[in-house]
Amino acid sequence: MFSLRFDMRAPTQGVPAADLYKAAIEMADYSEKHGAFYAMVSEHHGVDDGYLPSPMVLASAMASRTSTLPIIVAVVILPLYDPIKLAEDMSVLDLVSNGRVSYVAALGYRSAEYEMFGETYKQRGRIADEKLELLLKAKTGEPFQHNGMTLKITPAPFTPGGPMVAWGGGSLPAARRAGRNGIGFFGQKDDEELKVAYEKAALENNHTPGMCVLPPRDSATVVFVADDVDKAWDELGPYLMHDVRSYAEWNEGNEDITSLSFVSSAEELRAENRSHRILSTDEAIEWVRAGQPLALHPLIGGLPPEIAWSYLRHVTEVVMPAAAGGN
Repeated sequence: MFSLRFDMRAPTQGVPAADLYKAAIEMADYSEKHGAFYAMVSEHHGVDDGYLPSPMVLASAMASRTSTLPIIVAVVILPLYDPIKLAEDMSVLDLVSNGRVSYVAALGYRSAEYEMFGETYKQRGRIADEKLELLLKAKTGEPFQHNGMTLKITPAPFTPGGPMVAWGGGSLPAARRAGRNGIGFFGQKDDEELKVAYEKAALENNHTPGMCVLPPRDSATVVFVADDVDKAWDELGPYLMHDVRSYAEWNEGNEDITSLSFVSSAEELRAENRSHRILSTDEAIEWVRAGQPLALHPLIGGLPPEIAWSYLRHVTEVVMPAAAGGN
């Protein structure tokens, strides 16, 4: 029981981006055959390390190489998109994948990205409300009204009603936006107030509350597994820290978000033993037997594919068979 996440960062310490993209697609194909229950691709723009700006393109490539693997695009920074064009792209990808691609849309939190696309950062909530309402109508493939016209996205999606779209975020307005629109909510932290706000907004707008995911603060969101954990920390530490430092810089002050760490060294990250973990083989086996998925981030920080493959295969060839066998 494991998942994959890819953001395709290729910093100077990493390897060429083309090698990472090739490896990511091959890893999706390989992992489908070895029990992965989803692959996730993420989005940011204008980042020096090449953070994936076009997740739907990579999702399409993965969908073409797989047949059953669910793929999640999380997140789509919705205010940066034309929602009608986005609905068209979603419909085509829904057909290509036979309905295996789902989405978590969100505001984003970097003003530089809004400047890059000519959108007003301070108005992002209003922009998101308008575009989300339009996207949810358009993605169905049914006729809808917009600017005095009757429009219809073609071709119709494979999935009745269009692919699943949820909303993500860590604020009360984000929770209310999801509830108000009758879609699922992916929170960035375990906060009961978010659940209450989500369910209240849904009921007030005649929707049945749906999926509400609120990850506990101590969740491991990046996991590697090794026989020799000390050696693995020496090898992986710089790549893990690139991930940690980058997100910490973007999220200064948001220390309650589950996936974030604000430590300054790999030694501190290891001692923290929370968001980024390297488990021993025995720990990982027990982890899976207890029903906890291994959240793999195999190419984190531009990790060279030959190293990444060794860790991925250790999970699929050692951990998963042992966990399933009960020995």
